Amino acid sequence: MALVKKSITVTDRQEQWIRTQVASGEYGNHSEYFRDLIRRDQEQSARFHALKEAIRDGLESGVSDKTAREVWAEAERRAVARRG
Repeated sequence: MALVKKSITVTDRQEQWIRTQVASGEYGNHSEYFRDLIRRDQEQSARFHALKEAIRDGLESGVSDKTAREVWAEAERRAVARRG
């Protein structure tokens, strides 16, 4: 994987926060900290888009004739099946 060098500007307070994170041993250097932030943002964005798609699919599916209890039971069955 090729790496690209970036230059950013942060406030003094942000710089202190980054230094604290690195000093804690959680990250080896500033770059690792920023790469972790980017990975987390990518994961959050993917979850957000999946949620938006699920909401859209639900809205497009129309009104169900099932009771709330039936819908809940089906959701529980799906959750159990996903867990394995």
